Amino acid sequence: MNKPSNSKVALVTGASRGIGAAIARRLAKDGFAVAVNYASSPAQADALVAELQAAGGKALAVKADVASAGEVRAMFNAVEAQLGKVDVLVNNAGVLKTVPLAEHTDALYDQTFDINVRGTFNTLREAATRLNEGGRVVNFSSTTLALNMPGYAIYNATKAAVEAFTHVFAKELRGRNITVNAVAPGPIATSLFLDGKTEEQIQTFAKMPPLQRLGQPEDIASVVAFLAGPDAGWVNGQVLRANGGVA
Repeated sequence: MNKPSNSKVALVTGASRGIGAAIARRLAKDGFAVAVNYASSPAQADALVAELQAAGGKALAVKADVASAGEVRAMFNAVEAQLGKVDVLVNNAGVLKTVPLAEHTDALYDQTFDINVRGTFNTLREAATRLNEGGRVVNFSSTTLALNMPGYAIYNATKAAVEAFTHVFAKELRGRNITVNAVAPGPIATSLFLDGKTEEQIQTFAKMPPLQRLGQPEDIASVVAFLAGPDAGWVNGQVLRANGGVA
């Protein structure tokens, strides 16, 4: 077992690839010891941890399905034992499949709510008693909640729940100097967004923001780094819509 470090510790869920991996890289660069959570991509998580360690950082890959309360509890136990108590929790894990509401299956509905809502609930519940004083929580919503596009009804419902969690949880942690905020990205060039879309659809989304491009994972990692850092100490209970001006 590794000796817990004196670095501040960040736990990033769904961090083996995409936005989560970019967040892990940025927080490691900012001096955090980073726990890279994954559910089903051990090779990618291990490769990311090796990359962070090679750059001189402290990192740990930890498997957990965030939809399972028991696995989330075990994840916190592992991070505390090997890196130290968590200072920053980033709830990045999520699933997105666009289907008209009338065509949604029960199984897809359950999966979307289990990961996006129950997963956030499980980690917040653990963080309520285990996060260090002065800590930071960054949840993930989505700008799709403001756009009301067809096919996004169930996904949007999960993100509306996450925003509700964010506003209330910030007040429930009164007295511990912990901030709770959410980031709501616009279209970001990751597999979560790109998979299943035609090139024409992708270009349509790219032209929607006034900045006329898709966001990059690093764009969101920079916003998370701000919310996780000292300069955002007076930002609490907010949803930051990082979307290039699309909404």
